[in-house]
Order: sequence, then C-alpha cells, then structure tokens
Amino acid sequence: MLNRRHLRIKILQVLFGFYQDEERNLRRAQSALSHSTEKMQQLYLLLLDMLGSMQGFAIDRIEAGYKKKLPSKEDLHPNTKFVTNKPLRVLASSKALRKACDEHGAGWGNKQDLLRAIFKGLIEHEEYIEYMASEERGFQMERESLIRMFRKHMVNFDRLHDMLEEESIFWVDDLDLAASMAIKTIKTIKEGDDDVELLPLWREDDDDKAFMEDLFTQTLALGEESEAMIQEGAQNWELERIATTDRILMKMALAEARTFTSIPLKVTLNEYIELSKYYSTPKSHGFINGILDQLFSVLKEEGKIKKVGRGLIE
Repeated sequence: MLNRRHLRIKILQVLFGFYQDEERNLRRAQSALSHSTEKMQQLYLLLLDMLGSMQGFAIDRIEAGYKKKLPSKEDLHPNTKFVTNKPLRVLASSKALRKACDEHGAGWGNKQDLLRAIFKGLIEHEEYIEYMASEERGFQMERESLIRMFRKHMVNFDRLHDMLEEESIFWVDDLDLAASMAIKTIKTIKEGDDDVELLPLWREDDDDKAFMEDLFTQTLALGEESEAMIQEGAQNWELERIATTDRILMKMALAEARTFTSIPLKVTLNEYIELSKYYSTPKSHGFINGILDQLFSVLKEEGKIKKVGRGLIE
C-alpha cells in the first residue's frame, strides 16, 4: 500500500514539473498525479509477474537439457527444486495476477530478453545455488528462499533499473515500496493456496488518497501566500537563489501544517526535512528546518495552524 511519505514524494515530483511548465496547467498536473499512482500499481504487478515468469524459464532450461544430442547426467536427471517451489508455482499460475496485469496494462511484452537475462543471472547467484544444493525441504523454506532470491538478485539487477528509468520517471523512486509490497504478497501465500491475494494500492478507508488529493490542492491554493512567507522568512536570500525543490517542499509543509489538523507539526517538519536530504542539496535540510520552524511559529500566533486531538492541542 502507498504510505504517506511516498505520497509526499509523488506530489513533490508532480509539483516540480508543474512549476517548471510555463503554462502551469492544473488539469495536466492533476492527471500526472493520478497517473503516478497507477504507475505504482503497474510496477508492483510487474515485479510479481517477473518473479512468476522465472518458473517458465526454468522449465525451458530443463527441456533444453533433455533435447541435447549428448545430454549429461544432470540434463537427464535435472534438479527440479526451483521449478516445483510451491509459492513460485502459485505466482506463475495465478489467475488473479494475470487478470490484474491485464486490467492495469502491466506486462513484459517485448522485454523477454531482459527477463531471460534476469533468469540467467539468478541461476548464477549464490542464493539460488545454495537453495538448489540444500537438502532442506518444506514450504516455509521455499517461501523464504524465494524472497531472498527476489530481494538480493532480481530487484537489484542493473538492467532492470535501467529499464525502469527509461519507462517511467516515477519507477526509480517507486521500486523500494513496490518491491516491499511484492515481498508482503509472497509472505501471504500459504501452503495449499491455489492463487495469490494481491495487495490493494489504497487502504479501504481511503484516508491516504484524500490526504494526497488535499495536500496537492492546498499546496497550490496557498502557493502565493506560502511563497511570500518563505521570502519573508529567508530575508537574506533572494527567492530565485533558493533551490526550486526547497521552495516546493516548504510550500507543501506549510500547506500540510495548515490543512491537516490531526498531523503533529513535529511530524510534518521531520518529514520534509527527511525528503530534502534525498531530493535537494546537501545543506537544504538545515535551511528548511530553520525557515519552517520560524514560519510555523508565526502561523500558530496568527491562529492559522490549529491542531485537534489528544496531545495536539497547545
């Protein structure tokens, strides 16, 4: 599921494009935000589909061994431990996964060569070799080994990262969360299951979706007022000299502080400081911390920040 930090990142990405666009087209920005969440869903499904496809390549490898003119003993008596891995078999034959991929347009299509390269790297990886050599059996071991192969090799394959960067501006930042969702999905597979239960992108109460939409809308609605406050708070800096990312992060933080009465100011402040460490300049987190701390105090004095809930009322 999407978490709020990831939603803040998506809003930051879309707002960066919005402010770089001379037209400042709001409808296009809203569409881009919706598109970014759909791309997250696609990536999650692609990763599960990638994992399931490994069984097909393993079967092909075994069959190719049988067809050799001079097959070796190993070719004639192959180790089928990976092919018969129960959680892998569930993913490979999953009707739910196939249906979701079709619905969301998630598929590997003409990128079969990349999948083959991932499989080739997999069978040379220590996790796979140790798994195949081990005499240990059991469903739990199969599931844990599959997760380790996925985490240590497949999602770290360099060519996969290159493809993700080429296909979507969002996917490089989405990969960690999408991979963690895929791992959680694998962990839900139980012995005897015929299919996999896919994770929803949003929680049932839709609070996070409303958070994303409201934060995006309010950041833009309060944009001019926030910009003036930032300029006032950074008196020794010309607004043009402040990194664009820093300005957007501070606008988002100011909008969040004013809009969401149940989110503690300390949480808001810490979230945007952390984001600045990854998405802005090395010194940005200290600058943002100082400016926001100052502006939050001003807004509280003016009564524009009001918090409700236990431990939030000051």
